[in-house]
Amino acid sequence: MSGRVVVVGAGITGLTAAYRLLAHDGERPEVVVLEAEDRVGGKIASATVGGVELEAGPDSLLGRKPWGVELCRELGLGGDLVASAPVPTHIWTDAGLLRFPSGPFGITTDPWELWRWPGMSRRGKVRAAADLVLRSRRETSDESLGALLRRRIGDEATETLVAPLLGGLFAGDVDRMSVAATFPELAVWERRHGSLFRGARAAAHTPTSGARAPMFLRLRGGLERMTDALAERVGRERIRTSTPVTAIRHEDGGYVVEASRERLDADAVVIASPAFATADLVEALAPEVAAELRAIRYVSTSVVLMVYADGSAAAVPESSGFVVPRGKLAMTACTIVSRKWPDPSFGGRAVVRCFVGAEGSEELVDEPDEDIVDGVGRQVARLLGVPERPEHAEVVRWRRAMPQYDVGHVELVDRVEAGLPEGLVVAGQAYRGAGIPDCVRQGGEAADRVRSYLSRGVKGERVG
Repeated sequence: MSGRVVVVGAGITGLTAAYRLLAHDGERPEVVVLEAEDRVGGKIASATVGGVELEAGPDSLLGRKPWGVELCRELGLGGDLVASAPVPTHIWTDAGLLRFPSGPFGITTDPWELWRWPGMSRRGKVRAAADLVLRSRRETSDESLGALLRRRIGDEATETLVAPLLGGLFAGDVDRMSVAATFPELAVWERRHGSLFRGARAAAHTPTSGARAPMFLRLRGGLERMTDALAERVGRERIRTSTPVTAIRHEDGGYVVEASRERLDADAVVIASPAFATADLVEALAPEVAAELRAIRYVSTSVVLMVYADGSAAAVPESSGFVVPRGKLAMTACTIVSRKWPDPSFGGRAVVRCFVGAEGSEELVDEPDEDIVDGVGRQVARLLGVPERPEHAEVVRWRRAMPQYDVGHVELVDRVEAGLPEGLVVAGQAYRGAGIPDCVRQGGEAADRVRSYLSRGVKGERVG
């Protein structure tokens, strides 16, 4: 295998693809990574607030998906992975913060526990319990997460318990989110066990090899260490930041990648940019694919980082944080960083991360920083017992940052991949998993596809 591969995008997906191409035993291609921003890492970023280094994007790896953890170990960072503290998660209710009932995805493994839980009405609990006797859906086509949940456990349990948690992970609306693309386990539970409650119980008691992986893992010193380590392994000389790609076209049986500062010939291209940016790049090569890519919606969010006065840490409850049902507060969720991820640098200060903006509330992202901090700060103070104003705060905006996996998303991605010319591969958050582990997996898969293509010696032919 030989040739040149251009990787567009130096986020976690693009860097992983480049690393995998270069780390392969045997003959390796020439690899060039082009990044529009002035830094690598994409949404993996940090911010210093009140002298404390905090995650401004994702703050952890999901332990049940192994690809991120495995990559950290491969990069020599495995010893710095730390599990979150064993404190419970809560949910906002009219009665205050209540602990989540036990069970995966907010679905209890014990209906009697739900019956005793004070956050729902008696009528809502009776409707949720009907999940144990309702018939399973016969159709196997994709449906919205909301449709499945409302059919099985009713509206109140859906909106009070499950939607805030699962919808919040995608900053999305469960009534538009695809089950097949987001949480296909739920459809399997219904088909296999005839009940979400029984499916949750079976999943919770499924034996695993070795110790069960922690739910969340962080990297000491911040997740930027992961992308920085990847960049070092790839070689900084191969990565060109502040170099946006403007066009990709066929020429002489291969590709030409035109960037703001140069023109590169390539035998294969991996595009790891947002779907709307990728659409512009493939327009001339595959207009039908570009139209499909533009159909992937994005929403904007903000992260509000707040550090409180010394002595405030003792006031906050023993909790990793809480999620909020849609429309109830200015924020969609809150992480009590000083409880979930305690660090000596915090001293006696409470440290909190809040999330603002999602499907249906994006307008809040455009509010002035002062208004966001003031509004969120007052709500946090009432719930956590901290002062109304943090000593230090910063608002980090992520515009058009969260792709929405609407019903039919899996089939849409199938069409995108089938419609691209061979040697041109797309990967990343918009396609087959939005978290860091899934992006790592997709980066590796993109490298495998490019390697297979180059080994066949075929250039620029249309997939059949």
